[in-house]
Amino acid sequence: MLPFAVEPTSNPTPADARDAALADPGFGKLFTDHMVVVRYDEDKGGWHDAKVTARAPIPMDPASSVLHYAQEIFEGMKAYRLSDGSTALFRPDANARRFNESAARMAMPAVPPELFIESVEQLVRIDSDWFPKVDGGALYLRPFMFASEVFLGVRPARQYLFITIASPVGAYFKGGVAPVTIWVSQHYTRAAPGGTGAAKCGGNYAASLVAQAEATAQGCDQVVFLDAAEHKWVEELGGMNLFFVFEDGSVITPPLTGTILPGITRNSIIELARSQGLTVREEPYSIDQWQQDAQSGKLRETFACGTAAVVTPVGTVKSPQGSFTIGGNQSGPVTAALRSALVSIQRGDAADPHGWVHRIG
Repeated sequence: MLPFAVEPTSNPTPADARDAALADPGFGKLFTDHMVVVRYDEDKGGWHDAKVTARAPIPMDPASSVLHYAQEIFEGMKAYRLSDGSTALFRPDANARRFNESAARMAMPAVPPELFIESVEQLVRIDSDWFPKVDGGALYLRPFMFASEVFLGVRPARQYLFITIASPVGAYFKGGVAPVTIWVSQHYTRAAPGGTGAAKCGGNYAASLVAQAEATAQGCDQVVFLDAAEHKWVEELGGMNLFFVFEDGSVITPPLTGTILPGITRNSIIELARSQGLTVREEPYSIDQWQQDAQSGKLRETFACGTAAVVTPVGTVKSPQGSFTIGGNQSGPVTAALRSALVSIQRGDAADPHGWVHRIG
């Protein structure tokens, strides 16, 4: 394990200003005082110079590789203040594993899992006063890595920065857990077979923004993408996975075929649902079948899930061909039960038979 140099900021946010900001943190707009930076240099033996330091702008040369060839990946995870006052992460080993899967796809070096987790822990420890006390509040953590080598040429870079920042957050959607409305993208696809759909890289999200803007213009909260080949199979939202709950209690979620991000919340929901006796199938589900099943009543609930929004019911689906609703545009009992079970484990209010909660010492 690399030793971490800890250099606390000389200009911390005053406690009264911090507490005022934490009263209504929003999502992704407020940041803590520190960040963690670790450097990689292929010619210097790899990872070195691990440091906890004041959050500050990153000096960057105009020829930095990431600006031209987009070698960049990131993770999204949360730290929670538990009911006993301690702090914990949720499945950080899974985040570390997915981070390195993304790195491999983007021709970037792996970050040792112990280094990844220690970086996150270091930041949570030094900024532990930044946990918001609002309902659903948490410390959202953003580990990311990008190519920092200064050169122009199409090849993998030899130098990288691995950085972790933290943002105190409240609810992702302004309506809390109210059902959201989503727009079916007609002209854009999120990913194609052989592409980077399973990697958590910025380019995937950049490509989704025009479709998300279209959804917003149509009065929708999110966009849902269909497959690139046939444009009929439901894949995922701009940043969340989808689940479908049927009248017999069974659940379907689209399979991981390389075009869908393997969500950690998705995996957790599958395990929780099965532990509650539900049948969960990972299989293709078409947009036409979705509409037919919703209109017939066979489909009772649809929900999206991800680290930021946790579990959010989907109430209405819109497209140029019209719209349909699911379950009377209400949050259903299965959605509510799975959300409650997941949040209770994350916050230490329920037993954790899966070993998902990682307490920070």
